[in-house]
Amino acid sequence: MAKNDLIGGSLWEQYSAIVSERMNNPMHRGEISEEEAEALGARLIVADWGAESCGDAVRLYWAVDPKTDRILQAKFKSFGCGTAIASSDMMAELSLGKTVDEALKITNIEVERSLRDDPDTPAIPPQKMHCSVMAYDVIKKAASLYKGVDLASLAEEDIVCECARVGLRTIKEVIRINDLKTVEEITQYTKAGAFCKSCIRPGGHEKRKYYLVDILRDTRMAMEQEKLLVQADAGDFKSKNLIQKHRAIEKALDEKIRPQLAADGGSVEIVDIREADGTATVYIRYLGACRGCISSTRGTLQFIENMLHQELDNAIRVIPL
Repeated sequence: MAKNDLIGGSLWEQYSAIVSERMNNPMHRGEISEEEAEALGARLIVADWGAESCGDAVRLYWAVDPKTDRILQAKFKSFGCGTAIASSDMMAELSLGKTVDEALKITNIEVERSLRDDPDTPAIPPQKMHCSVMAYDVIKKAASLYKGVDLASLAEEDIVCECARVGLRTIKEVIRINDLKTVEEITQYTKAGAFCKSCIRPGGHEKRKYYLVDILRDTRMAMEQEKLLVQADAGDFKSKNLIQKHRAIEKALDEKIRPQLAADGGSVEIVDIREADGTATVYIRYLGACRGCISSTRGTLQFIENMLHQELDNAIRVIPL
């Protein structure tokens, strides 16, 4: 049967070449035996994770050096769709060579981004994003087994959707990265809210701490506020209000001035900013080696003022206190 006959053809175009290759030829599928782990001087960890609601399951094998906590080998077995296989394969690859704590920082977003052919094009269609979430979850299960602690103690976030095991941080990241605007889009990307639906909004059969409608609203609001700040920062220095000017000067200090002063053991801080007759007067205090340095009242002061002129505006005056 041709692909066009099977699913209309267009869905296949939403998969990256990397995903297609790993679906058919996964690099890390298999298992690690006790004997193989022992030969490496490693401890064998076998972790199972399943999303019964969508029929996928994955088993992760780690051979971990107990002296360094470093993952020497990683293999997986997956029961599920091709996307689950590709995501699990990449998850195993990303954990190789890392310590267990470093592997815990791998997120489903990182798994999906590593499967992209180019940074700006998603590797998989939105309705398959939940497969990368499963890969993220099995890492946490393996880490909990290695550390001998309860899985909940490793959670750095609250679980929003218990059915699909999707956490708060994952939902916020997916909204931001993909500019999602509806709850339906969140469900497509993560499977959160696809099953019992109690996490979508208040009023369901189970009261929850977080709801998708609230997370979407708050995240979109934060995104809009950040966008306004970026737009304000990008404007002409003279058109900014005093708070925006303070932020712009601090940014210039951090990026262009403080690194130079730090090379000699010094630094500088803003004490006050005042405006009069179109001039912004910046009152500074020297820190570290700059305090009491002879050049701080001449060469260093001139360097700071010239750099602020170059980066922001000529109508800036700097006075040390």
